[in-house]
This record gives sequence, structure tokens and C-alpha cells, in this order.
Amino acid sequence: MMNDITKPTLLVDTRIMSNNLHRMVAKSSSNGLVFRPHFKTHQSRAIADYYRAAGVNKITVSSVEMAQYFAEDGWEDITVAFPTNIRERESIARLSQQVRLHLIADHPETIKAIAAWGIEGLGLFIEVDAGYHRTGVDIHDTKRLESLVDLVKSCDGVDWKGFLIHNGHTYQCRSKDQIANTSEASFALMARLHHYKQIDPDITISVGDTPSFSVLNDFTGFDEMRPGNFIFYDLAQWQMGSCDISDIALCMACPVVGIYPHRGQIVVYGGGVHFSKDRISLEGKEVFGMAVALGTSGWDASTQLGYMTSLSQEHGIISMPPEQLSQYRIGDLIGVLPIHACLAAESSGEYRSLKGELLDHF
Repeated sequence: MMNDITKPTLLVDTRIMSNNLHRMVAKSSSNGLVFRPHFKTHQSRAIADYYRAAGVNKITVSSVEMAQYFAEDGWEDITVAFPTNIRERESIARLSQQVRLHLIADHPETIKAIAAWGIEGLGLFIEVDAGYHRTGVDIHDTKRLESLVDLVKSCDGVDWKGFLIHNGHTYQCRSKDQIANTSEASFALMARLHHYKQIDPDITISVGDTPSFSVLNDFTGFDEMRPGNFIFYDLAQWQMGSCDISDIALCMACPVVGIYPHRGQIVVYGGGVHFSKDRISLEGKEVFGMAVALGTSGWDASTQLGYMTSLSQEHGIISMPPEQLSQYRIGDLIGVLPIHACLAAESSGEYRSLKGELLDHF
């Protein structure tokens, strides 16, 4: 099934992917949570069908354009988990006629602009920052938070849905214990949001990050979970303790174009334009991916050939022990597990299943 591969090709093991999905669905169900997975990782209608088969009917995306892409495929309840860009008013208005659309905001000017649009049925979450410090109202800033809640509730043109939080700082962790401690500290801060829910029981407290929902099991006090990366996982998630290496469902097949035994290196067709330049530190080295053996049934993540230690635009350099390097010839394929699945998928633009099927990408 790999004989016709001529360029860097992103392979998906749909069996592993399905296992990852069903574990997360079961975890959300056991906690009584609405499961609204983030689709920015896979961005694929074909892969979205696996979610449908698992009973998922509410999704998260990262842009209005991506929401439109999935709306055209029949998804009817969509949250755009990116600060609302008020310059997209016309696109948002059109989309809101097709789906139950939810936006997020953390600034009074944005909220007032959305209210002035008068778009019927448009939902709005107040984004809260519980430690990531990217966007959102600082959860410690009680005065600002209360003022935004009051503003949203006073706007006739806004349907307040509740609070949305992304604990992105868990991605800085390097063990399951660190993930658990970081998540639990954030969850403790979020408890102050329960005050608003006691006043208005219909609002939703929505939380999303893959590390927290991969490691923890108790999500008391929340209503909705929005993890995304879990569908594929990657080396960054493995390093931080979110998954086992056998849970990684994505691998780039790269043609060998150069062999340099005196340097202990193989050069592959597969560079920064295919992987991005995200890196992690492993065994004291900065690496851009892990090389694994490819076979007729996929890759063997337990057999690590070496690491991708350097990237340019199209070239990838893999450092490898002599006994491993000697097994390869020009034109062979080497598998590379990516550091960041989302960016590798975005760069590739399509996937290929291990059966050779092409899977679309937004």
C-alpha cells in the first residue's frame, strides 16, 4: 500500500485513532459531560465521520471558515473557540442561519458589537483565563468578570451560554503528576464560576485541553469537555505524559534521498514545510520527530530508529545508530512521528489511511 508514495505523506492508523476516540467518549459519558471535541487537530470530514459513529453531535472549531466547512457536512451545533473577529460579521450572520453557532469573547467592545448585530440565536461564551495567560478574562479579576457577565446579560442581542476555558498551560508539563497538579489547581480556581451557575443553572462551564482529559478522571463541576489533540496524539503529548507512544495515530512516510554513514545520518524528503519547526528535548537533544520503521501494516512505534535532529524547508536530517542506518537504501521510506499533530496535519493538507484511502482535509 506504500509502493506509490513519492513525497512526504501523512499516514493515519484509523484503528488507533478510533480507540483514542472511544476512550474519550466513554470518559465524558462517565462524568455526565457534553462531549464537544475540537476539530482543529484533524480538520477532516472523513475523520469527523468516526465521531458521528461514536454519537458525537456537537463540535468545536478554531475559525469561522472551518465552521462553514463542517456545517456543509451536516454538523449543526458548532462553537468557534477563538476570540470573535468582529470584521467577520457577514460570514457569521450567514453561518448562524445554518447552524446553532456559539462564539467567545472577553472584551466589552466585542460583546457590544455582537449584540448590535442582532443575529437571532447566536450564542456567546465569556472566555476565562485560569492560568494559560493567552486570552480570556483573568479568573482572579472578579470585578472585570462580573462586569462582563452583567454586560452580556443586559444585551438583548446576545444569548449568553456561559464560560469557556482552555487550560493550555498543561502543555508545559512533563509528567502525568505535573498535568494532574496543574489541572487540579486550575479546576480549583474555576470553582468560583459555580456561583454564576447557581444563579443561572442553564449556563455551561466548558473546559478543553487534551492533557487534563487524558490523565484525570473526575471532572465534577463542569458541563462540557472540548479536547482535540487526543484523536491523534503526538510526541509532545507523549513527552508530557498524556499518552503512551502506542497511542500516536499519525506518522509521516518520508522518502530517503541521502545516506551519510560517516555522519550517522539519513536525509529524507520531509522538512519544515511538512512538519512545522516545533521541537522538543529528548535525551538532551532538540528533536523535530522520531524515526520509526514502516511496514505493510503501518509503523512500529516501539522500534525507534533515531531522531529527526535538523530541518530545513524540504530536507529532514535523521540521526541514527550504524546498525539501523545500514538497513536503509536510497528510495526507501522511513516513518517519522511528528512533534505536533495539529501542525503536521495542517501542513500536509490530506491524510492517507493504512489501507491507502485518501482522507480529506479542510
